[in-house]
Amino acid sequence: MKRLLVLVIIAVAISLFLRAYCIEGIYVASASMEPTLNTGSYFFLEKVSYRLHPVKRGDIVVFPSPASAQDKDLIKRVIAVAGDTIEIKEKVVFINGVALNEPYVQHTRANEELVDDNFGPLKVPTKMVFVMGDNRDESGDSRDWKDSATHQHIY
Repeated sequence: MKRLLVLVIIAVAISLFLRAYCIEGIYVASASMEPTLNTGSYFFLEKVSYRLHPVKRGDIVVFPSPASAQDKDLIKRVIAVAGDTIEIKEKVVFINGVALNEPYVQHTRANEELVDDNFGPLKVPTKMVFVMGDNRDESGDSRDWKDSATHQHIY
């Protein structure tokens, strides 16, 4: 009995360590990353890479919401990194003056002119990134937050 208790304690400790530092199951709660990640789907988040390498443009990241006091994680794509200048003109994203090729982007209201269709220019501050959802017309992201970019509190 004592041995079983020790094994259970070790198993719980290992699983907590793995969840905190290595891998975690993530539920996709909104349509902001469609069509890349569908609402209601799950995926495994591998957490080791960003401890070893810097975040780069195009990475999909999970981070705490800067706009919510709740414990809510967001899933977005890194569009620009520190030092980049981002500008959006009529739904087209420009980084350092060059239009991005974004085959993953979905515009669900392509024929409507929305407030986020034009943005910037904004130079991304040091230690920050600019993130956007792939479903641009249905995403709350760096375009909407007070500081525009988000700190790299990425899991």
